[in-house]
Amino acid sequence: MAVAESGARAPAAGQRKLRREVGLVGLLFASVGSIIGSGWLFGALNASKIAGPAALISWIIGGAAVVLLALIHAELGGMYPVAGGSARFPHFAFGSLIGFSSGWFAFLGAVTTAPIEVEAALTYAAGYVTQYLHVDLIDKAGLVTGPGFAVAVVLMLIFSAINVMGVKWLAETNKITVWWKIAIPVLAVIVLLIVAFHPSNFTASGGFLPFGWKGVFTAIPAGGVIFAYLGFEQAIQLGAETQNPRRNIPLAVIGSMILGVILYVGLDLAFVGALNPKELSKGWDNIAFSGTYGPFAAIFESLGLTFFAVLIYIDAVISPGGTGLLYVGTSSRLTFALGRNRYIPDIFARLSTRGVPIYAIAFSFIVGIFLFLPFPSWAALVGFISSATVIAYAMAPLAMGALRLQEPDRNRPFKLWGGSVLAPLGFIVANEIILFSGWAVVWKLIFAIVIGFILLAISSATSSAERRPSLDWRAGAWVWPYVLGLGVISYYGSFGPADRLPVVLLKGAKGDLPYGIDILVMALFSLAIYAMAMWLRLPNERVHEYVGDLTAEAEEEEAIIGDAIPAKGH
Repeated sequence: MAVAESGARAPAAGQRKLRREVGLVGLLFASVGSIIGSGWLFGALNASKIAGPAALISWIIGGAAVVLLALIHAELGGMYPVAGGSARFPHFAFGSLIGFSSGWFAFLGAVTTAPIEVEAALTYAAGYVTQYLHVDLIDKAGLVTGPGFAVAVVLMLIFSAINVMGVKWLAETNKITVWWKIAIPVLAVIVLLIVAFHPSNFTASGGFLPFGWKGVFTAIPAGGVIFAYLGFEQAIQLGAETQNPRRNIPLAVIGSMILGVILYVGLDLAFVGALNPKELSKGWDNIAFSGTYGPFAAIFESLGLTFFAVLIYIDAVISPGGTGLLYVGTSSRLTFALGRNRYIPDIFARLSTRGVPIYAIAFSFIVGIFLFLPFPSWAALVGFISSATVIAYAMAPLAMGALRLQEPDRNRPFKLWGGSVLAPLGFIVANEIILFSGWAVVWKLIFAIVIGFILLAISSATSSAERRPSLDWRAGAWVWPYVLGLGVISYYGSFGPADRLPVVLLKGAKGDLPYGIDILVMALFSLAIYAMAMWLRLPNERVHEYVGDLTAEAEEEEAIIGDAIPAKGH
């Protein structure tokens, strides 16, 4: 640890706490800046190729699903304003095994997002800096080359450096980029709706539902719809670093999702309406743009609006870059929370003199760099990120349902109306999205989950008895049938493409559960797991013990924050 500079009253290493330096606007922009990333550049095209003009329904259904999950997070975030909340809410309700599981799920989604946003920026940059990327002419899947990998490393290093400077630097840097990130897609929607809107496109080439309702549901995860909406949880992860968190967290979560749904529905409407009707002659699944690296830029160029195309290319670097910056911060806060709960070495829970988890940030940087090797393109990583983040989201409805029973008298600055019904509904919705992702994605997700449990076992086996947390085995026993059930239903379900599991050579999706039946089975399975989790939840006294530590932690942070002088540069 670095020694504090002479004259500064920085807290001692053992007393350093996260600083409450983010206001409501900064917290709102953290979520908005994450929601508006590379998803808006790719999502409308990809969803339309799977669902046709009915992708508009996919965006509405996907938006409603994520709004529901966001509302559940808003209640929890207002009640428990802690850093890395996604890892800690389930821990309060079900103990350490589920706390680690939810934290690992969230970490898988967050740590992979910064690399995919860097890949998105490089993919668009390939249009004018070709030496940094090889682009497949068939599906335009950018594959990072040697020079491109070096640029990616530099970008990840910049993201990490800004995070190390402190949460105020992170928030202020993000504010600058978010205004741009909002303005460009809004401008694109307005211009396209005015200049080139063809209502006939919504019934062309097979009608409004050319691929049926299965296409609508498949497009939600596979078309990038869910991926585009991801990010509201940024306000949750930074919860311990905002002023007046009980007010700011719910407002930031709900406000960011409302803005996101309006924007993405408008973008899809503008994209479908602006397509040249001649390009639909070969069907929606064969939409292609030659000589360019982005659908919206291609449309503007075809209309002779080169200026707007240039703005899109510039935004194709700024939007993914801004989101990547935020997710380095998010993944490090999740690592910090896992360290604080003693699931991983305590070095990751240490804070610098600026009040940031510097070792956790370094770990996220290293993991992100290595992810460029097995996932060298945006297309290769997007499905995995969506499913990993959604299974993390699925933990929140379980936590809310349990904590309403365990702590009914706790102050809830935002209380979700009908929560006893909406909590199990939110759990069902999250699991259905995972089903729609298809077996080819689900088996990889389960493999990554198993790796997490192996790491937990290694950490427990090598830790001293006094540091080793009680895993609360009984309260978390439902996680085993849950993960196994997701795999089995996906394997026998109808959502493809079919894929073979390595080594075991099991090939799903088999389709033994026909389309519709698999959706029903997943819903009933989700209700059974929800009921099991409520039955096995921690005793109320154990919950009060965990949350009691949180209360003392918050009071200590407020005292130190009130006395501390900001670090140099703030």
